[in-house]
Amino acid sequence: MASRFWVIGGDYIDDAFTVMREGSEEEKLGPYGSYPQALECWQDRSFSTMDNCARRYRIVEEALKEAAKRFWVVGGDYADAGFKELLPGTKEERLGPFESYKEAHESWQDRSFATMDNCARRYRIVEETSA
Repeated sequence: MASRFWVIGGDYIDDAFTVMREGSEEEKLGPYGSYPQALECWQDRSFSTMDNCARRYRIVEEALKEAAKRFWVVGGDYADAGFKELLPGTKEERLGPFESYKEAHESWQDRSFATMDNCARRYRIVEETSA
């Protein structure tokens, strides 16, 4: 799963660093795409304020939701054994979208078995990723 990282901190009034000093807000720096980038920011911020024992920074990882995946069954009648070019006058068939690979595979299986006597016809499963 993808993540991004934040450097969070500020002036606290307790030694557990949970209660912010009145009138101050927690700083949130980032996001950073990798832990080493966040660590560099944390080091800069922490070392520049090391003479203030009430100031503290930490790195927080935020897990990002994975992009939704959809699957399509794509195919048709091809002009060559490499299945690169469709027969002239035909169009590529698209079945779907399917929310799971399993659903797409079932559709592919049905379509492929129904047309198995045509060696120029081929279907494949294509994964689409949307942000």
